[in-house]
Amino acid sequence: MPDRPPRYTLRDGTRDDFPLLRQWLAEPHLAEWWGSVEEELAGIEEAVESVETRPMIAELDGRPIAYLQYYDPHLEEDHPYQDQPKGTLGIDISIGPPELLGLGHGSAIVRQLAQELFETGVPRLVIDPDPDNIRAIRAYEKAGFRYVDSRTTIYGPAHFMALDANQETDL
Repeated sequence: MPDRPPRYTLRDGTRDDFPLLRQWLAEPHLAEWWGSVEEELAGIEEAVESVETRPMIAELDGRPIAYLQYYDPHLEEDHPYQDQPKGTLGIDISIGPPELLGLGHGSAIVRQLAQELFETGVPRLVIDPDPDNIRAIRAYEKAGFRYVDSRTTIYGPAHFMALDANQETDL
């Protein structure tokens, strides 16, 4: 990675991205943490239509490299993160191409998204990797997230982490 972190283009995900998402979801590094490809694509399709979730694609120099989304847990009935302050958004990210893992893209994309969301007044971001997904946890820590607690959600166990807008970070 260069001395200056790259600037990513974050754009809305659309159905046109589904062939690429299908390919990424079948990659072993994603298949380990996601459900079946068809099930996950159906969920992303729902997200494209929803008001609760905003699916996005991160591009580097015009090349799609990651799927990410943010959601408002207060808009989803019985969401397990409604104990968070109003205005909190949850985020998720997955790097697609396996050759881009371990290069710092995940934490850099998360830092950029966090900065953009904080500038709009969002007070807190939360993220919930599987406790066994050490690579993701380290990337989120690099982005400034701190461990809050362990939870069990409808998706399984979660290493629940948060980043507050007023928190000291390298954003």
